[in-house]
Amino acid sequence: MTENNKMLLMKANEAISKGDYEGFLQYCTEDTKWTFVGDQVLEGKDEVRKWMLTEYIVPPKFDVTNLIAENEYVTALGQLTLMNEKGVSIQYWYCDVWKFRDGKMAQLTAFVIEPMN
Repeated sequence: MTENNKMLLMKANEAISKGDYEGFLQYCTEDTKWTFVGDQVLEGKDEVRKWMLTEYIVPPKFDVTNLIAENEYVTALGQLTLMNEKGVSIQYWYCDVWKFRDGKMAQLTAFVIEPMN
């Protein structure tokens, strides 16, 4: 189960990196809940879809350094590169903790930090 969940997350991230947001969302439950710690909470695929269309102007790039899986959880650690509204690429450190249910991503707790100069 843990290896399967890791593979699902890697496939989902591959889809999002290609700008295939609907392809990514097929890996999520209808009631998926995303918590961006210290920022906001998105509930359901429709809220996530709307958020992606505004935040992912250009598809994000993930550099995953570690994937750690146990039971129904997969934690991804690494760097994330996003383009802001001014066209500037910004690199962040991130830690995503995904909870899987019935073979899909049901819950995300995301910690995203901009590195200090």
